[in-house]
Amino acid sequence: MGTRVLKKEDTMKCAICKSGETLPGFTVVTLTRGEFVIVFKHVPAEICQNCGEEYTNNDTTSNLLSIANDSFEKGVVVDVRDYKAA
Repeated sequence: MGTRVLKKEDTMKCAICKSGETLPGFTVVTLTRGEFVIVFKHVPAEICQNCGEEYTNNDTTSNLLSIANDSFEKGVVVDVRDYKAA
């Protein structure tokens, strides 16, 4: 299942299954670019209680992409870390 960007902070109806409601939780996000792989554990997300689809908010998504880009530019090939909000 992919991680999608959450457009609002409140509990919402799932855009995938159309019937489940989301609740706050944590997920694992894996980002890849060519040979580069970075895995973030304990990422805050809204998770559908019906199908398990995961949504991260805009701030979290931007932070993940920024950290991944920094690691990529430093030449890191594989990185696994606990997520910490900025």
